[in-house]
Amino acid sequence: MLNALMLVTGVAALLLAAWCGWAAYRDQPTKDWHFIGMAVVSVLALVQLGAGITQLARGGKPEQGTTIFVAYLLGSFACVPAAGFMSLAERTRWGSVTVAAAGVVLAVLEVRLYDIWGG
Repeated sequence: MLNALMLVTGVAALLLAAWCGWAAYRDQPTKDWHFIGMAVVSVLALVQLGAGITQLARGGKPEQGTTIFVAYLLGSFACVPAAGFMSLAERTRWGSVTVAAAGVVLAVLEVRLYDIWGG
């Protein structure tokens, strides 16, 4: 698996979490700039999904099983967009908290993907 891509995606997710956490601390909902950040992180997760499926198609085998690897790839791709939609429904500081939590969850999923692949 592409370790650099995992690292970049995890760091970007943590930066998004810190940014939205700061907005929540200041009692602000998610704003357009936050959604741009979510889009960047989501594109990174999409690239990772494509890279992971490409690795599997080339014959790469995750140490802990293909099914769980694909499930984590799909979960990491869906994590931030789902939180973005939830933050649209909750236009208070709790929308920002939701996105911040999703950023932390995505970073943890990145570590887990690294483990599953055999890093």
